[in-house]
Amino acid sequence: MHSATPEATQEAGEQAELELLAERRARHRAERVRNRRPSSGGARRFMALGCASAILSVSAFGAVAAASAEDETRLAAARDSSAESTANRDVISAPVSIAKRPTVTSGLSTAAVPFTGGAQVTVAGEQLDQVGQVVVGGVAAPIVTATSDQLTFQVPAVADTALGDVAVAFTDAAGTPVAVATPGTATVAGAAAPASLAAQLTEIEQAEVHAPGPSLTLTYTSSPAIDAQVGYVLTHWNSYNTAAYTVLSGVDCANFASQSLVARGWAMEAGWYYDRETGAMSPSWSSSTAMRDWLYSRPDLATPLDDSQRGSVKVGDIAQFDWDGSGDRDHTAVVTRVERSDNGIAVWVGGHTKDADYWNVDEALASGGGSVTYFSLE
Repeated sequence: MHSATPEATQEAGEQAELELLAERRARHRAERVRNRRPSSGGARRFMALGCASAILSVSAFGAVAAASAEDETRLAAARDSSAESTANRDVISAPVSIAKRPTVTSGLSTAAVPFTGGAQVTVAGEQLDQVGQVVVGGVAAPIVTATSDQLTFQVPAVADTALGDVAVAFTDAAGTPVAVATPGTATVAGAAAPASLAAQLTEIEQAEVHAPGPSLTLTYTSSPAIDAQVGYVLTHWNSYNTAAYTVLSGVDCANFASQSLVARGWAMEAGWYYDRETGAMSPSWSSSTAMRDWLYSRPDLATPLDDSQRGSVKVGDIAQFDWDGSGDRDHTAVVTRVERSDNGIAVWVGGHTKDADYWNVDEALASGGGSVTYFSLE
């Protein structure tokens, strides 16, 4: 036998090692299950899971971080929007103007008037052409003229027993009370609204709740001249004053009415007179038609009215009747009472021939027919 040389032995070992390595590789590829190494496989799995967890953690943290940043942006935007909304609610860039309503800013031009009515009273203010009604002592007073800054109304008559102070109230076309702001009082009607909404609401509430009510007062007084005239009628309607005047039997109505005007203070003149010494009298003194014509010629003393103008009739005025519709005047009397109610205006007269102290005009027309006209005396 030949002994192997060292070189041959080394070469053979190397070859065997190569073959074994080739075998292991072939088996590793074909027999994966049997080729696993429990100790090294567990370590590799642990490391793989750890890496995956780390990757997921990093990804999740990135997502959470991104979400947090986005939410913070949204919250900041919401805070800005809320602040802007609050600012818009609290501050109005342009003040809102409250529409002006009628307001009386002065006292009455006349503080006292005769109970007979007819006097005209004026007030000043703003938007007064929007006033729909004036009420004096609970009675509607006709509006004579009305402009934006001035209104004039006619005082209604009252009974001679209703003297004293009465309230004067104003309402607009809708019936809403008109504010009265005379010197010394205040009103917010028509004021410009401030910028703050809260202040606007407060001002509107005050305007609605605290707007001044009627504060103007008119005093009805007795008229000495009219008192004397009506007093004469009520004294002598059934007790003729024969000591001073002639009685015209059956046609004494105009004669008696003329006597009452003298008691009122009227002075006789060439066109209207009575001569006590001789008993002579002008036609205008004793004839209803002639009296009408004379009063037509004296607009400084009297203003003619028809029955549709009964609202202007007052105590002491002259009433004349045309019983037959001929156009002449058949009867003359003196107005002794005027009453206004929801049913309308009632007028009473006193006089001679139809001797009466209070004869209702409507009853007179119903019984005698015809028509009635008036002279409103100054």
